[in-house]
Amino acid sequence: MRCLWISRHVPYPMNEGLKVYSAKLSEALAQAGAFVRVLGFGSTEATPKQRANMEWVSVPGARRSTAVALLNRFPLTAAVDSTTAYRALLEAQLREPWDAIVFDSYGAGWALERCKIYRASKLGANTILVHVSHNHEEVLWRAMAKQAEAGLPKRLALWQNYYKVRGLERQLLREVDLVSAITIEDEQALRAHRNDDQTLTLTPGYDGSVAPERTIDASVPRRAVIVGSFTWVVKRENLARFVEHADAKFAAQGIELVVAGDVPADLKETLVASSRATRFEGFVTDLAPFLAQARIAIVPELIGGGFKLKFLDYIFGRVPVATVDAAAAGLPTRLREDMITGNDFEQLTAAIIANIDRLEHLNRLQTSAFEQARSLYRWEDRGLQLQQRIVELQKARANSPARSSAPAAAASA
Repeated sequence: MRCLWISRHVPYPMNEGLKVYSAKLSEALAQAGAFVRVLGFGSTEATPKQRANMEWVSVPGARRSTAVALLNRFPLTAAVDSTTAYRALLEAQLREPWDAIVFDSYGAGWALERCKIYRASKLGANTILVHVSHNHEEVLWRAMAKQAEAGLPKRLALWQNYYKVRGLERQLLREVDLVSAITIEDEQALRAHRNDDQTLTLTPGYDGSVAPERTIDASVPRRAVIVGSFTWVVKRENLARFVEHADAKFAAQGIELVVAGDVPADLKETLVASSRATRFEGFVTDLAPFLAQARIAIVPELIGGGFKLKFLDYIFGRVPVATVDAAAAGLPTRLREDMITGNDFEQLTAAIIANIDRLEHLNRLQTSAFEQARSLYRWEDRGLQLQQRIVELQKARANSPARSSAPAAAASA
């Protein structure tokens, strides 16, 4: 099987959840036996070199500026990517035969029309178009537009982008052959925009470091941590709201909150000026010792759907997880029961305070979550699922009189 993977990034280094999911799912498909060529912006220097059936191709030049992209018919994510250079690179790839073409997130939707033309040609007659979604983007951007605490120009820009996101995502959902989602809940919601049941859930796997067994005792600081990259507008908003809500309450209880990862300078400056319990660590190269000095790890994502990859870093780092109910929606019920949860930031903050000194309970939570997760989240399983579904759709397409005759009709016309 030959698969062309149209992505936003060359996903190495994997410094945010979007890149981790893109890198590991494409590699898992290659591990299942496919040849996979990934296109995206960024350097290929940090990509793995050991696989003969995996290629990373960097898009020449830079993305469009945001100012120019605002005038484009596509939402910002797609508009900044759909440069002349990326279109030329895609055109060169479409001179080759492909069994599958993957649109990695809605941001790759700018390439859909050209790939549909390819699929209608003789060369692409048996090609399966796949949309790998990372969120139900329409819902996410509607929430962002509704809840944004900003001036009128920014709110109008968010609403404009929401309508563009909705249009492009729905077009992808209608017109590709297969849609994958990151949670069962997202799959069910996305399927409502299709005329068939060709969807599947591909929850993330985990193949990172695994912490040795540990016991949380009185020597571990009364510390909660948040790890991530906070440059994306949604992540930024979630972090700002949680720190603003929780900091004074944590300070009053003598609880330290440490944030590790890339935080935009202006946001960090604002939060530092108003915080008493919160400290910003910057990027941490080795999470293991950092997590070992925490009693609780937090996923404060009230806005935004999709599976939170940070859950797995925390669980396999053997730290009890605290999160809001909305963020935990994509997890199995039993795993959610082994987390500290709240319906909103107020409830979550109160729950963290109530549990920070319940050491026996914290140890039970981290042990039980780890035991469940180690059998649930295997990337190789996701690659096989995707590969098998593509093969099934190829066979169905080849045996469909309407589809198999379309390229011949187009050629004769």
